[in-house]
Amino acid sequence: MPNDRMNFARHRRVTMEDVGRMAGVSQVTVSRALSDPSKVSPKTLEKIREAIEVTGFVRNAVAGALASRKSRLVSALVPSITNVVYSSMIRALSERLRTHGYQILLSETGFSQADEEEAILAHLSRQPDAIILTGIHHSMQARRRLLGAGIPVLELWDTTDTPIDLCVGFDHAGAARAAAGFALERGYRKAATVTASDERARRRRAAFADRFAAGAVPDFDVCGPASIVAGREGLARLLDSHDLAGGIVYCSSDIIAHGVLIEAQSRGIAVPGDLAVMGFGDQDFARHLEPSLTSVRIDLEHLGQTAANTILDRIEGRNIAAPVTALNFEIIDRASV
Repeated sequence: MPNDRMNFARHRRVTMEDVGRMAGVSQVTVSRALSDPSKVSPKTLEKIREAIEVTGFVRNAVAGALASRKSRLVSALVPSITNVVYSSMIRALSERLRTHGYQILLSETGFSQADEEEAILAHLSRQPDAIILTGIHHSMQARRRLLGAGIPVLELWDTTDTPIDLCVGFDHAGAARAAAGFALERGYRKAATVTASDERARRRRAAFADRFAAGAVPDFDVCGPASIVAGREGLARLLDSHDLAGGIVYCSSDIIAHGVLIEAQSRGIAVPGDLAVMGFGDQDFARHLEPSLTSVRIDLEHLGQTAANTILDRIEGRNIAAPVTALNFEIIDRASV
């Protein structure tokens, strides 16, 4: 066989017709076996399955979606796939959806509305059965596209009285006010904050400062994503310009708080004797730090599962009691405060 014909044979997509030819049945029978196996005899079904195994046939899901009007895909957009907070939440969401026959189509958007808008357009072109967004702040063009798509939309990780469609999250400002109240109850009268650059972190920072001392709380804005380096730099800058002795540093994430603890240790500052540190998120490593980190806990598994159940109810036409589901948070008291 000439090389060009060999290459064609090697790379040509296997079709239903090929499967049917190998199984000794028609293409229509193969299609019926894939869409509704109960309509095909067990003997014929076994032949078709063997032919699929031998040929490596992969069903065209897009064609199936056109026929059934369901893609069995749920799009999910998150700011960061490396941030354990988002990845833990998406893992719980994906596991629940998978048990109902749906797969996650995942994209990272950063914290840019423009990048999110592009990702929304790309995902909608794949005809997902629903789309899940992180947060409640989106561009007007993104909102128009989502409303025009006519599919369920769920905003995750935050709450609002005016969701695009559905919303599952928690009160970020309320969580930060609770953290400030906890610090005040412990007798702290001086505070500072180290804050990542995303909108929700800054909202928590403002609520903490307002509850603690009517906003008069020094802050270091890391001007970027959360990191250990940002935490170390944040505490160093704050100590250079403010007297924090006997005070508390509230961080917008546990990863930043980890950096703050490292910087304090490098300077011989006792935590919590000379300075207290508080994080947000209660990530797995928080309890294993030295000292163990006090943090605001969000049950990420429950959050992901609740979001999955809510979007499944909407996709499958079940009644939803309320479009907004607000989940609880909890302050985990450990040795750093």
